[in-house]
Amino acid sequence: MTGVRIATWNINSIRSRIDRVEAFVERHSIDVLALQETKAKPDQIPTMGLEARGYELATVGYNQWNGVAIASRVGLADVQVGFEGMPTFNDAAEARAISAVCGGVRVMSVYVPNGRKPDDPHYAYKLEWMAALQKASGAWHGETSAMVGDWNVCPFDEDCFDPKQFTRSTHLTPPEREAYFAIEKDFKDVVRPFVPGPDAYTYFDYYRQRFERNRGLRIDFVLGSPAFAERVTGAFVDLDERNPAIGTGAPSDHAPVIVDLAD
Repeated sequence: MTGVRIATWNINSIRSRIDRVEAFVERHSIDVLALQETKAKPDQIPTMGLEARGYELATVGYNQWNGVAIASRVGLADVQVGFEGMPTFNDAAEARAISAVCGGVRVMSVYVPNGRKPDDPHYAYKLEWMAALQKASGAWHGETSAMVGDWNVCPFDEDCFDPKQFTRSTHLTPPEREAYFAIEKDFKDVVRPFVPGPDAYTYFDYYRQRFERNRGLRIDFVLGSPAFAERVTGAFVDLDERNPAIGTGAPSDHAPVIVDLAD
């Protein structure tokens, strides 16, 4: 193998945007695509187009919420749903993590809980979930591995178009940032060196033409182990996929993030 191109994308309903997914993997020659917020059970996902293009899929989803998947054309082995100690919410499992070895690289598609508001039960769940992920991640820190996806955290103020608008919300609170940096201490953000801020966003709310006005958040990350990070040769955000004027049908509210690895 001469290298691997890995992408992560919160697709915000794969059934609504499968045409965009198929066009995206062809346009960028993606080897491994991690998806979040698929909003579908495995048997509801239209896989034929991806399979015809040589991709194998691993998916998990229980209802119309959450849902994560991995599509790979470089092998799909040792699929694991969730991670050791992954919390539930109100005793119900949510589809927020799936991992597999693809082309010699362990890729975990991660969809961190939103948290909603600091006084909401989902906020405590979010912090518990991230703490459990940090603890579990030690098992694959020594591998060539990456946790990729929608982290629902802005680590720095420059990752938010206006931090003042989030003083009563989540994503920028100190406990969330501390939970994120506890993970990033061992798994580095491999995209930031190639896509520096400010104004380098991956998420744009549909509200008030946020994309057109570049009023976004940077919350989608590729966090790599040391062995993964040393192989990264480039990274970029495909903002065209968030542009409502480009492509077929309405876009997701997230833009895909792409990382290239040397062999």
